[in-house]
Amino acid sequence: MTSTAEERSAQEPRELLETALFEIKRVIAGQDAMLERVLVCLLAGGHLLIEGVPGLAKTLTIKTTAQVLGGSFQRIQFTPDLVPSDLVGTRIYRPGAGTFETELGPVFCNFLLADEINRAPAKVQSALLEVMQEHQVTIGSATHPVPDPFLVMATQNPIESEGTYPLPEAQIDRFMLKILVGYPEHDEELTIVQRSLGPPPELRRVVELEQLRTLQAAVAEVYVDPGIISYTVDLATATRAPAAHGLTELAPLVAFGASPRGPISLVQSSRALAFLRGRDYVVLGDIATLAKDALRHRLVLSYQALAEEVDADSILDRVLAAVARPELELRRAETAA
Repeated sequence: MTSTAEERSAQEPRELLETALFEIKRVIAGQDAMLERVLVCLLAGGHLLIEGVPGLAKTLTIKTTAQVLGGSFQRIQFTPDLVPSDLVGTRIYRPGAGTFETELGPVFCNFLLADEINRAPAKVQSALLEVMQEHQVTIGSATHPVPDPFLVMATQNPIESEGTYPLPEAQIDRFMLKILVGYPEHDEELTIVQRSLGPPPELRRVVELEQLRTLQAAVAEVYVDPGIISYTVDLATATRAPAAHGLTELAPLVAFGASPRGPISLVQSSRALAFLRGRDYVVLGDIATLAKDALRHRLVLSYQALAEEVDADSILDRVLAAVARPELELRRAETAA
């Protein structure tokens, strides 16, 4: 392959992603960091949790992203009266035929929006455990796979406690990234208000499912240096045993550190971020950008931390400052002739 052909093949996926991002930004003003991380999860095949106060376009972002992509989309508005079968489906008796039939639920789609996921009780939230981890649902004695790709994108409101149920650690650990969304800047909010005065734009589908699978396969080829992988494990270990990394003051603040899914998610998402930024290898900057997004929801803080109003991000800031960064010499792999 000539160098010109190589450059063209490298540019085409990025141009496709840039076109998709441009289409999304026709609806969503600002929130560039959030949009980047939405694409990261899509490319890395991970689930996404977005947390922010009402009115920050969390739901609109996910709906818009699904419109720009090919595949099926379902939205579930989580409420306290939901039951697990409302999500995954159930077996229904047909008196005329005298048999049971399986009615599949809305989770059987490519992109699932779990809106205000913390408004449903634990038994409903736990119905997503199997499908998020194994991409399948067991109803009765039969197991039904969901379409591929399958991504759960969930939103939750952090400021309300009435009528909400905190996500269990086992489920929140299945989200690759947890994004915290803040208020927009003045000019961004001005654009939002101006856009609200007119009709919403008609979006066009930019990326088909087969193209998304191709992009995900390309992300899986992004190189990660063993030193970087070791560094991500060190970060997770420092949240579990902070005293061993010179962070004795954090020990009483963290009841449980990040699970092994933490460094796995951090490496996988960093691959996707590197790909988005036009590289076929991961650098330490990618890890630093996504470290808190990949680890914050995996820390279980102690009562002392809650009493002292210490949050996961402040703990991770100290962990990132304390854990030694590896010195790397990244070289692009040479393809044998």
